[in-house]
Formats: sequence, structure tokens, C-alpha cells
Amino acid sequence: MKTLLPIASWARKDHFHFFGGFSDPYFGVCIRIDCTQAYQRAKEQGCSFFLYYLYQSLRAANTIEPFRYRIEGKEVFIHDAVHASPTINRPDGTFGFAYMDYHADLSTFHAAAKAEMERVQQSTGLVPSKSGDNVIHYSAMPWLDFTSLEHARHSGFADSVPKISFGKVTEHQGRKSFPVSIHVHHALMDGSDVGRYAELFQELMNGSH
Repeated sequence: MKTLLPIASWARKDHFHFFGGFSDPYFGVCIRIDCTQAYQRAKEQGCSFFLYYLYQSLRAANTIEPFRYRIEGKEVFIHDAVHASPTINRPDGTFGFAYMDYHADLSTFHAAAKAEMERVQQSTGLVPSKSGDNVIHYSAMPWLDFTSLEHARHSGFADSVPKISFGKVTEHQGRKSFPVSIHVHHALMDGSDVGRYAELFQELMNGSH
């Protein structure tokens, strides 16, 4: 489900119209997330670490409302929930796009997401059978401890979906961490919104909620 955001009374209406006219309205940041406790917790629960942090990222994105905003034509809609459309690496070196519904319960999410991940790993197609704009575009590059990232984008395609990428887990002085790249549409949110997402994601990875 989704509801219309009344742009005329929106405090960010000027920002929406200003950045909405840009040929590339996305801005991106790269942050570092401590995953020491999350990694241990995932292993203790028998969870895929990838699916564990994907779940926590989705929890954060669904909590921070602007991550659920999407542009349709000249209007903005607020989705009740957003889901995951991640890249899944295959044994042959290729990848496929998956679709994973967000569930508030970790075990429910993990079971369904694990089945979808295994399906994509055994397939040869690229595009998932189900998707849409009520998703977060996720990708994982576990080989790279990156400090910045740019995405391939089709300049003629209207897109307002956030894009979040995860990098290689490294360890320093007994603490594990990984880089996270976050790209969002500036007509829909600002740095403060990304900051709230980053703070909440870290808290969730720490097990604070």
C-alpha cells in the first residue's frame, strides 16, 4: 500500500522541485559500520551474515520514512513498507537480481530470503520475476574494502530508489567492520535523513533494539 504525500504542504517542497530538475539528482556517501556483535550474533543463530545485515538494513530503511518515498510522475508516494532487491553472486562468477519481502520477524525474513537467494544462485537469468520501485537496490562486494562507489545508471530512466552497497568485512584490533555506500535521491531526502539511517543501522547491528 502507498499514500500520496501532499507536496504543497511539505516542508521540503522547494527542495523537491529544485533537485527534481537535476539530470543526476542522486547524492552518495560511504560510511563504516562496526559489525563485530552482529557477526557473532548471526553465527550463534545459524543465520547467513549477509541476510542478517540485509535484514537490519531493511529495518532501518523502513523506520526512516524518507527511504519509503518514491516519485511517480510529478507526485510523491509514501510506501507502507519497502523490500529488498539485492544482487546475488553465483558460483560461476555472474550475479542475478533477487526480490526479498521485508518481514519484521528475523526468522521469517531469513527463511524466505534464503530460499530466494538459493533460487537465484541456481538460475541463469538476471532480472527477478517480481520487483517494482517499493524496494531498496542492494549490492554486496565482499572482495573490496572500498572507500567510495559510483553506480551504473541509465540517464533516460526515471528512478528514485535508494541504492545501498556493502563491502568486505575486515578486522582491526579485534573489531570487525565493513564499508557501506548509500546513494539516495536528493529531491526526496537530505544528509540528515541518511545520517539517521546510518545511526539506526549501527544501533541495530549492535543489538541495541
